[in-house]
Amino acid sequence: MAPITAKKNGKKHALKLKDTKGAKKAKVEVKSSSSSDEIASSSDEDDDVESGVLDGEESEEEDELDEVSEEDELDQESDEEQAEQKEESGSDDNENEEGSSDEKKAGKEGPGQHAEQRKLLKERKMQRKSGAEVQQIKSLWERLRVNNPPVPKPVREKLSNEVWELSKDCISDLVMKHDASRVVQTLVKYSSKERREQVINALKGKYYVLATSSYGKYLLVKLLHYGTKQSRQVIIDELHGSLRKLMRHREGAYVVEDLYVLYASQEQRQQMLREFWGAEYAVFRDAHKDLTLEQVCESSAEKKNIICKNLIGTISASVDKGSTGFQILHAAMGEYVKIAGDKEISEFIEVLEDKFAELVHTPEGAEVCCTLIARATAKERKTIIKNLKDHADNLIRNEHGNTVFVTALMCVDDTVMMFKSFGPAIKDRLQSIVVDKFGRRPFLYILLGLDGKYFSPVVKTELQKYIKLSENTSKKPFEQRRKELLNKFAPMYLSTIAKYYDLILEENLGCQFISEVLVNDEFYEQLGEQDKARFQEVIDTIIAYFKGDITDEKHPIHRPYSVRLLKSLIQGGKWNAKEKKLEPLRSVQGLGHDFAQKFYEDIIDETNLLDWINNVDSSFTVVALYESLSKAGDKKLTKDLKKVAKKIDQESNNNKGARLLVKLMNEKA
Repeated sequence: MAPITAKKNGKKHALKLKDTKGAKKAKVEVKSSSSSDEIASSSDEDDDVESGVLDGEESEEEDELDEVSEEDELDQESDEEQAEQKEESGSDDNENEEGSSDEKKAGKEGPGQHAEQRKLLKERKMQRKSGAEVQQIKSLWERLRVNNPPVPKPVREKLSNEVWELSKDCISDLVMKHDASRVVQTLVKYSSKERREQVINALKGKYYVLATSSYGKYLLVKLLHYGTKQSRQVIIDELHGSLRKLMRHREGAYVVEDLYVLYASQEQRQQMLREFWGAEYAVFRDAHKDLTLEQVCESSAEKKNIICKNLIGTISASVDKGSTGFQILHAAMGEYVKIAGDKEISEFIEVLEDKFAELVHTPEGAEVCCTLIARATAKERKTIIKNLKDHADNLIRNEHGNTVFVTALMCVDDTVMMFKSFGPAIKDRLQSIVVDKFGRRPFLYILLGLDGKYFSPVVKTELQKYIKLSENTSKKPFEQRRKELLNKFAPMYLSTIAKYYDLILEENLGCQFISEVLVNDEFYEQLGEQDKARFQEVIDTIIAYFKGDITDEKHPIHRPYSVRLLKSLIQGGKWNAKEKKLEPLRSVQGLGHDFAQKFYEDIIDETNLLDWINNVDSSFTVVALYESLSKAGDKKLTKDLKKVAKKIDQESNNNKGARLLVKLMNEKA
């Protein structure tokens, strides 16, 4: 799930794609054009050099601009000066290595000859098309790009104007050269909206070439970043019809991905996706503007087959190129699985093989993965789970990946395989997973099912869709699978809480998780005798956790979520919001009255009872204790309360708990 990195290769720093099994999602940085500093000299210039010596000299000359630090982008002049000095000082050694074969044989090298070669190279550059203008532009750019100290705004505007006046007639020549392209990027960065529009218009007809250029792609992304909605539409319209081709191109794929993810509107995204349906939808885009994929496929079986063929062709080629992690490709996959039959789904699973983990980090990719899990056969699910288990921690914590894991828990009949695949990977990390916003969801599902408290209506509807899709491929009843998983995961939950209770109780989500585990009849019923004994030990540990002086600000009672946990354990039941009543537990031992009694005996006594009542944070805990114990006929707390009743602070506006306690005591009297 990490992005593909650009790596340096020798002197020319050529941008290469790292071809691994798990090709990762990559973004072209838009906040700067520093990555282009690592691009080699353009092939145009190399063609003009007639000898090996001049070739070496030219690459050195052009590569001077490439020494700028990637972090400093185009804005660190001092680094380039150091690079130039370094290159000058080592020029004799470099040219001894790179000189022509004839000179090496003769063994004749001298500083005079090097100076003559540099002079000749400079003359050749000046003779090229727009050579004089390029040299002037680069000279101005050296001053414009400085960031430390920053160039004053008036000076920067003046320099930008001068650069534009020199470059506006030859801008299409500049953008294809690696150093001159950086000049245009800087110009776009510091120019006004009107001038950016002029640059956009001046480059019309060149955007496909820019997208496929090692240097030009950075300028294109800069134009998208700083451009208006209208200018982005101009670029999208020009690239339309070439997107499928660009997705198969080493450089172009990154431009299409950034365009789709960062800059395209929803309507533009749909326009881009329709192109993957086939040539008809690329050429006649306006005629199919309002049609959905389902509508097109319903109208004609032949069109459906053509679209399926085009989609899987683009997807397969992109997967082979290492672009599996791209969000636009995930969207295209989503289109494909909507209309694919069972046979096509099986073939598609084979295409992805071990690349499922690269789908789960985007909403579109997660949806594809969930659909494939729901529709896959038992054997195919085993293949998918095998691929995902090595990425268990990242999968479970991911905003979209956790949905994939929940879907697997809901649909896979082989619960033993599920536990063996993911249990060992999460056992030592469960204490941090259950306090993670997204990571806790799968484990709450095992405890509670699709409880609306933790699964929003949108997420719940989405997951129920996968349950329905799995009806033809899953044999066990839905609830049976969940209970089997609970039986296997319950001891792990308990051992994690027993070992890491202090870390879990420090977090709001952790207290919530412990409450759901302990106040749960279904969970308790899955425990063996040994685990039930550990369950009681956990309860005793939680009680001991609240020992100490409550006047200390670090005491856990001052955390609102700790108070809510205590209240649920003291009440010994779950609140039914619909019927507005407390539903007592049937099976769980050690909660309710038993917990209240032990908590009062171990934590509160006559010496600190008044402190607990008069403290704003703890007064409601005493109210819960009083309600639970008095209901069970326990008189000890009532007697102790009568002794301190006159000292209870009822005047404080903040301490509603103390006033409620006095009210309840008066009603009982």
